[in-house]
Amino acid sequence: MLLKSCCIYSVGVFSILLLILGISLVLSDVFPHFVQSMVKKEVVLKNGTEAFDAWENPPAPIYMQFYFFNLTNPLEVLDGDRPAVVEIGPYTYREYRPMEQVDFQDNGTKVAAVNTKTYIFQPNMSRGPESDLIRTVNIPALTVMEKFKDSYIEANLISSYMKATDEGLFTTRTVGELLWGYEDSLLKALSTLKPDLDDVFGLFYKSNASNDGQYVFFTGQKNYKDFARVDTWNGESSVNWWTSDECNMINGTNGASFHPVITKNETLYMFSSDLCRSLYALYEEDVTVKGIPGYRFVPPSEVFANLTVNPANAGFCVPAGNCLGSGVLNVSACKQGAPIIMSSPHFYQADEKFVQDVFGMKPKKEQHETTIDINPLTGIILQAAKRLQVNAYVEKIPTFSQTGNVRTVVFPVVYLNESVIIDDMSVKKLRVIVTEQNVVVNIPFILIGLGIILGGVFMFLMCRQKTPESTAAERQPLLSS
Repeated sequence: MLLKSCCIYSVGVFSILLLILGISLVLSDVFPHFVQSMVKKEVVLKNGTEAFDAWENPPAPIYMQFYFFNLTNPLEVLDGDRPAVVEIGPYTYREYRPMEQVDFQDNGTKVAAVNTKTYIFQPNMSRGPESDLIRTVNIPALTVMEKFKDSYIEANLISSYMKATDEGLFTTRTVGELLWGYEDSLLKALSTLKPDLDDVFGLFYKSNASNDGQYVFFTGQKNYKDFARVDTWNGESSVNWWTSDECNMINGTNGASFHPVITKNETLYMFSSDLCRSLYALYEEDVTVKGIPGYRFVPPSEVFANLTVNPANAGFCVPAGNCLGSGVLNVSACKQGAPIIMSSPHFYQADEKFVQDVFGMKPKKEQHETTIDINPLTGIILQAAKRLQVNAYVEKIPTFSQTGNVRTVVFPVVYLNESVIIDDMSVKKLRVIVTEQNVVVNIPFILIGLGIILGGVFMFLMCRQKTPESTAAERQPLLSS
């Protein structure tokens, strides 16, 4: 009987100990910290790690889609009417972007590489062939006119040549020519006077099967938050196109990788050579991609806001003080003087005037917002869509009759959607990690559950032990009578 009681009380004591241990582990976050510390050690740019392999040669297929804006009323625009455009696309390319010329530096704390990008046309994913014709603004002519507008003699000579060759403010070219380049007659004529001038123009000329320069990244060996963060680009730790040190800073990764253990209140910084600047994204919502949990981060409207909304953006006004408005960025300083203005597609999150100035603009959050879905534990990108629009700044130039009475407008040319979704093989690997994380993190709750079950067993045994004693006590007086 004594042995039985000892066993019962042992169950009770053990249940209390399990409850105390489980609650203590929950409050101390020991197991979540353990999982995070293990991931921090694994996610490093180092030969032999899965993180390095995925960084060097991304396994998930990346697609680049181009949507052009075809001008339908060129004569009316020259008479002062607002442009009317029709979106045509997508023209889809499979993008390959391996890291090449990889060179580890500073005892493995940094790694240098170039990110070579190659684009292969995908006819079955496109609305038509690369030979489709698009009528749009003549960017080479516009660039030349802007460059020589204050030089009366040169402007007249160029204008006369443009009349003779029937070169105007607008042009009709194929998709392939607009993207990858064509020989421009005006640029070719000017190259005889300026031999260093390239006579080929394309929105992404020299971007196929090439790279945007050498990057030096931190490997994350010293600090997990430095994983894939850009240290220098083309040998510089900052750019020099903008008018403030803050705007010229190179911050964050190149947007293709992020450090592990990401929190919802974190700010993710990225440097984009396409935009010639750094930007950031903030947490928006929880998502699930192919069964894997993630956080969605998006660049807030403040990133491209006017200086009246975000004073820190004053440095992006070039020349100094020349601000176009919210939602657009003048990148002519880093595009060889071409009057290129960047924005979100259909001027999403831009001032309403840009939307109203062009008939056919229909900004929609779901279609035109840049989004990044990240697994918070590993920092692996589950799904992403980088959406940018290339525009041209068009205005009447008195010294060039080719501009007619055109109104000043930020003219949409093309927008791109560079998207990726995690591949199935990576999903399988990540699912194992997520499962292991859930098991380890839930160990304290398992202990609490066991403690509650044992506590229930203890109570049941105690009740069973008391019941026979009380029954025997009731029967004794009856027997004696």
